[in-house]
Amino acid sequence: MPMKMRRKRTIRLVPIEKTIYLTGLVCFIAIIVVEIFVGTKVSNLKMNIEKINYKIETQEKKNESLAMQVSELTSYENVNGIIKEMGLAYNNENIYVINEQ
Repeated sequence: MPMKMRRKRTIRLVPIEKTIYLTGLVCFIAIIVVEIFVGTKVSNLKMNIEKINYKIETQEKKNESLAMQVSELTSYENVNGIIKEMGLAYNNENIYVINEQ
């Protein structure tokens, strides 16, 4: 009894199916490329934000230091010492207090 040979079945795609599959493949590749591009942009933005935050923090520290120096230089003892060095008299009536808010 001879055995029947099975025919190898070939799948033929209709042109519209080829177009759909090709469009899907192109969209898939485009999505991957866009995802990589956007990911690098986001990481660059995060790095720039961190650099700016570092600059802000260092500037705030400098500002605090300068504010402390101003407070020290405008203290009563320091001003009184400078007045005495210059040979001037301390007059309490000429002092105006400005409240900062």
